[in-house]
Amino acid sequence: MEPRLVGPGPYRATRLWNEIIELFRAGMPLRKHRCRFKSYERCFKASEAVDCLHELLGSNQNFGPEVTRNQTVKLLKKFLKNHVIEDIKGRWGKEDFQDDGRLYRFPPSSPLKPFPKKPFYGKEVIKFPDWNEPKAGTSQEHIPVKSVTMNSDMWYKRHSIAIGEVPACKLVFRRELTQANIEEVWKSMTLSRLQKVLGLDSLDEVLDTKLVNSKHIVQNAYNVNKQGIVTLEDKSKELPHWILSAMKCLANWPSCSDLKQPTYSGFERDVFKTIVDYFGQMKEPLLTFHFFDVFVSVLGLLQKHSKAVEALQISCLLLPPENRKRLQLLVKMMAKISFNKDLPPLSESVRTRTLMVQAFSRCILCSRDEIDLDELLAAKLVSFLMDNYQEILSVPSTLKSSIEEHVVHLQRVQIKYAGADADATFPPPSFCHQISTDEFEYQRTTGSQEPLAALLEEIAMNKELSVKDKKKQLKQFQKSYPEVYRVRFPTPETEAVLFPEKTKQKSPILMWALKKPFQPFHRTRSFRM
Repeated sequence: MEPRLVGPGPYRATRLWNEIIELFRAGMPLRKHRCRFKSYERCFKASEAVDCLHELLGSNQNFGPEVTRNQTVKLLKKFLKNHVIEDIKGRWGKEDFQDDGRLYRFPPSSPLKPFPKKPFYGKEVIKFPDWNEPKAGTSQEHIPVKSVTMNSDMWYKRHSIAIGEVPACKLVFRRELTQANIEEVWKSMTLSRLQKVLGLDSLDEVLDTKLVNSKHIVQNAYNVNKQGIVTLEDKSKELPHWILSAMKCLANWPSCSDLKQPTYSGFERDVFKTIVDYFGQMKEPLLTFHFFDVFVSVLGLLQKHSKAVEALQISCLLLPPENRKRLQLLVKMMAKISFNKDLPPLSESVRTRTLMVQAFSRCILCSRDEIDLDELLAAKLVSFLMDNYQEILSVPSTLKSSIEEHVVHLQRVQIKYAGADADATFPPPSFCHQISTDEFEYQRTTGSQEPLAALLEEIAMNKELSVKDKKKQLKQFQKSYPEVYRVRFPTPETEAVLFPEKTKQKSPILMWALKKPFQPFHRTRSFRM
């Protein structure tokens, strides 16, 4: 069985779990082993399982070569707990798996996890101001779809240029956008872009958009210092000064300007342990429980570097500002420590980079409910964050520019035609659903042909128009929309019905008018010879 890339989408962690189980069962060699003078068929040693699974995870593009042997052992413990494997006596359910020579085997069928049933989040209605409302306040429109019902009069006025008339128009001066309006525009367009980058039909399965705070997005985009770090309005949510000093000390080692006390042998390890303990006692990871599925989905894009970076940029923009700032400072420290050759080793057995990933993965990403691949998924995400933290934790400039341009456009003076909608420019849709070709053709036909046909019928039946004006308008309509005109008037005779010829009454003709005037009879004499 060949490993496959599990892309972004709902239940990605569950799909990865089932994928690894199938690969492990297919790739683990089974042999005959002896234990205490007894032979056991089709089983394997614990150390052999660690070797096989570690190699499998390292070569799998969903996880990568940074998976450690210790992480592999932890995963096998979860396999034993969930009855993916059992010992040779059929016992399972405890996480007492060790990297040793004990024998294990597969049960007749390793249970695959069913997809969890998640509540349907539904789509949030994003609210925008009604620009035609004379009083202060806003009206609410649903961004994804704004259906417009056109009657024949509206179509007549919109297409009046084609039939030789120009409709009346006026300028609509829009009110100034409130801060709440701008925040909702930011939220709508940010989520729309995230959905597009992830390649999902909807964000419903990976994110409850109602819990996305639009204020957080705007604050993360604008309240930043020269280094791009978020500045908090509530200073009580800042990191304690002593933690900041400890982080700066290790990040800038050996320049520990913030620490006045003298250092000693092993001082840097104690400082590191202090930082690990502080972040380890947090009740919720920095990426929050709510956004777990979003970040796990982004992991499916790591093969496409630019898309993965953009998706993480946008996802991190949704975080509460205090979480985003702590994430920026922590990941920056981790990256600096990993590349700092002057810093003494912080562990005797583990490389510094691996130690950073192991120490801080869980405080950056984990699920509220225990998920068996939490640690591996978090380790892969944190490794990618460390390598690209300057890009990922900066404000996406393209998104910011497009939103600012859209906000400016909403504030411009608009031209309103009489009978037309007040605002023909709608915000970009947050959610789109694919339709079939037949449904598209039906909507295209009913959305354009029927109003045009109604307009043509109104012109034809309008008794107030003179014959000359009616003929002129019908001729121009025929020139602009020949197909619609041909359906209504397939033959010249059907068109002629609109203009019945008037029979001219002839004046009575007297019989005497047809004859010459009466003349008396003149007898002529004949001369006979």
